[in-house]
Amino acid sequence: MKKNILGLAIVSLLFVGCKKEQNPFQISKHHIGLLTDSTQVKELKSIFANDSVVERRLDNEFTFNRTDIDIFDKQGNKLLTLTPKVVQDSTSTLETIKILDARFKTDKGISTLSTFADIEKNYKISSIQNTLKNIVVFVNEINAFFTIAKSELPGELQFDTSAKIEAVQIPGKAKIKYFMIGW
Repeated sequence: MKKNILGLAIVSLLFVGCKKEQNPFQISKHHIGLLTDSTQVKELKSIFANDSVVERRLDNEFTFNRTDIDIFDKQGNKLLTLTPKVVQDSTSTLETIKILDARFKTDKGISTLSTFADIEKNYKISSIQNTLKNIVVFVNEINAFFTIAKSELPGELQFDTSAKIEAVQIPGKAKIKYFMIGW
């Protein structure tokens, strides 16, 4: 009887002690794979130990003295572009993460291979912004903004930057160019 209780206690401790491993490609409101909203720049090389971490310093009047960090897999495919909140500060957390690789998916299955219809079906659209070459679809639920090329829109909307674009005007088959998570 004592052996059964001891065995049961050991098995219980093993189940409690086992932590579910984080999917390196899952996106939610507070994490992207192994990155969290509290990840510091100095942690990136250890988080992406099997990938390449490349820091780009952008210093001109259009980039506002910014540093971007690109993450490439071993095959040379760009996975992510990270922008720290503070330039050249290893303790800075990340401000935005640009998702470029289709393996990264939200909890509801949205990736760079998804369409506007997929976004609309799975999330409440917070707002839509019209820019020069793209439209940006904001989803506050996951701190995301999805970029869709204006070439995916009907002709009359492609060249008018002042037009207020509504969700009903965007074709469901419009493809996502990339999307970003902002913390």
